[in-house]
Amino acid sequence: MYKAVQATQAVAVRAVRAVWVRARLGASARGDAGMATAEYAMGLVAAVAFAVVLYKVVTSGAVSAELQSIVKRALDAKV
Repeated sequence: MYKAVQATQAVAVRAVRAVWVRARLGASARGDAGMATAEYAMGLVAAVAFAVVLYKVVTSGAVSAELQSIVKRALDAKV
């Protein structure tokens, strides 16, 4: 009877190890796949926000006048 109990324990231990290994591999694969998508999404949101801020700054009155002044001086320059 003791050998039967040992055999049952050995099978149970192997089954638990197999479940643990599958769970670990599955969790790490799912976590990495989601992180890449989340990082791309956050990068895209940050890039769009930066573009909006830059557009607002460049099209503001003071910056626009200064840029026009720089271009006008460059075109009127004598070589």
